[in-house]
This record gives sequence, C-alpha cells and structure tokens, in this order.
Amino acid sequence: MAAKIRKGDKVVVLAGRDKGRSGEVIEVRPAAAQALVRGVNMVKRHQKQTAQQEGGIISKEGPVHLSNLAIADPKDGKATRVGFKFVGEGADRRKVRVSKRSGVEIDG
Repeated sequence: MAAKIRKGDKVVVLAGRDKGRSGEVIEVRPAAAQALVRGVNMVKRHQKQTAQQEGGIISKEGPVHLSNLAIADPKDGKATRVGFKFVGEGADRRKVRVSKRSGVEIDG
C-alpha cells in the first residue's frame, strides 16, 4: 500500500500527550508503523561522552504511532485524511496524494 505519511510532511498529532501539536516528519519507520516528528514527543536520554559528542542529558524526539498522526491540510493546516488520484495520461500518468478535506494535491 502507498505511504500516506512521508518524510518532510507537515502533520498534526491526534492523540496522546502532544495532542493538537504539529510538526514536520523527520523519519518514518514503516516496519514499526511509527514516525519521528520534529518537536513532538520529546524524551530525555542520558548520553555517554564520546570524542565527537559531549555527555549529559539530551532531549530528542521519540517515535509516535502513525495512527496518532494526520496530514495537515495544505489550505488551512487542520488535520485531514489522505486519498489518492491519478494525474496525467499515458506515460506521464502518476499517482498523487490528495487532501480529503479540501481536495488539494499534497504532492507537487
């Protein structure tokens, strides 16, 4: 099945501690059905000092389950479902993601 949420997408958190917050997807982990979203689900980690990195307690993004995320509508920024449609004819035909809320293409 085609990915509805991809790296670089603007998403809104639907459930959990950060409900209502939005951010950009940094990484998607399809096998675990999770994604990392910039500034959402921040967790503290104890980092051991190395030659390249200083030790201490650092904050980083924790994974969020894909079922708790929704694409932000390109028109108004509110959460929307994602549909697909085909654009073009013949060899130029391609599948694009479309906002169910406003009908606007999510892919360029």
